Amino acid sequence: MTMILPSHIPVSRDTLQQRVAVRLRELLVQGNFEPGSKLNERELCEQLGVSRTPLREAIRLLVAEGLVVLDPGRGAFTPSWSKDDISDTFDLLGVLEGLAGELAAQRITAAELAELTALQHEMQAAYERRDLPTYYQLNARAHDLLSVAARNPVLRETWKQVNGRMHALRFRSNQDEAKWTKALDEHAQILAAMKARDGATARQLLEQHLRRKRDAVLKLYPVEPTR
Repeated sequence: MTMILPSHIPVSRDTLQQRVAVRLRELLVQGNFEPGSKLNERELCEQLGVSRTPLREAIRLLVAEGLVVLDPGRGAFTPSWSKDDISDTFDLLGVLEGLAGELAAQRITAAELAELTALQHEMQAAYERRDLPTYYQLNARAHDLLSVAARNPVLRETWKQVNGRMHALRFRSNQDEAKWTKALDEHAQILAAMKARDGATARQLLEQHLRRKRDAVLKLYPVEPTR
């Protein structure tokens, strides 16, 4: 499957560091950096069209999200996960998303359900175009919407922290055609459970969904990553 990413992502010079963080987050999530690789500030400044000050402020924001790690004296790096780290984190994420789905099935509003339905149609369209970056953005919004619809602030904040660590790996898990097809079908089943207000099924589907992503990601790590 061929995926074309833009080589230059412009950022207006009058934007705040949050806007720079959005662009850098896209690069990180879309797999432009290998695990454990150093972020070259000069190259990123040129690519994003910004000075080092907003870039460094954006990097600090992404450190808080778990997308970047700082090594004193060496600089900023992408996280380097062990297979145990990946497995343990996805296992926890599956529990959190399963609980969110169960609660959301009972608490989701009509407007949120309509939005989730629209996202499913847009994901289908992105899949048919083989537009993986757009698909992932829509996919992430769908999962985020479920965490909101659960109406449990503690669950949502915990989910955001854990999910932030797995952003880039979740994106890569769909780069296999068969797995991407399966993931889209699973989302359709989750949507059906939401419409039926079937919390038990929603929980089961989401837990299975995350286990499959875990297994797909682990296959990308035949050896332990090192830096």
